[in-house]
Amino acid sequence: MPLEHGIGWSVEEGVGRIVLRRPERANAIGAASSRALVRAIDEVLAAAPRVVLLTGEGRVFCAGGDIEEFVAAGEDLPALVDEILDPLHPALLRLVNGPAPLVTVLNGAVGGAGVGLALAGDFVLAAESMKLRTGYAAIGLSPDAGSSWFLARRIGALRAQQWLMLSDPIDSRRCLAAGAVDALHPDAELAAAGEALARRLAEGAPGSFAAIKVLCADAPGRTLEAHLALEHRLLRERAGSADAREGVAAFLQKRAPRFGAG
Repeated sequence: MPLEHGIGWSVEEGVGRIVLRRPERANAIGAASSRALVRAIDEVLAAAPRVVLLTGEGRVFCAGGDIEEFVAAGEDLPALVDEILDPLHPALLRLVNGPAPLVTVLNGAVGGAGVGLALAGDFVLAAESMKLRTGYAAIGLSPDAGSSWFLARRIGALRAQQWLMLSDPIDSRRCLAAGAVDALHPDAELAAAGEALARRLAEGAPGSFAAIKVLCADAPGRTLEAHLALEHRLLRERAGSADAREGVAAFLQKRAPRFGAG
């Protein structure tokens, strides 16, 4: 697994892995680690994995931006913000909009930009010890890395606004109840649960997953007429695929399907 500025990544057996490996700095994102994260995202996506797993190392998933770098920047902080986000935001968009399911595994506390990285997942698994604290308003800043968008999508716009304004720590059970995360696991069992889910998804039908992501991504923004037309087009495309033929044959033969690359 290559390691650059606290970011590790690899692709093996259809599973792309991106690991925040800067535990001594709470996996915080600064200028150099932002560039490394962008490289990790792009190299993982270039390998066309069937699923991507994003997690952290240590007791914190990601504390957000590197406050020490912020302080050192002084009056040049706006320029540092540009340096971090100009490459990171487009890369995050590529990761989220890519065809492969994204699984985020929250090994510990989540804050700031880490909220965006954490909740970007199509599946979000968290350790029971995990706590989420948005933190931006507490230091006079506003959200980045999609934190406000992903949080609002998962828990509703008004509740997201409240969490962002108050910056209170939200424990894992409250996050689960609100819909911010999808499942909780004992800390010692979390990594195995994440790997099991990633491998299950890696055995699925990639083309089906890609179509499902397209259909669900902007469903509220479409009219029913437009959505039905899109469903028709995508299903017709899938119906002509090798995976559809394999899936139907496996169903009739009462066996597990062996899906290909699309």
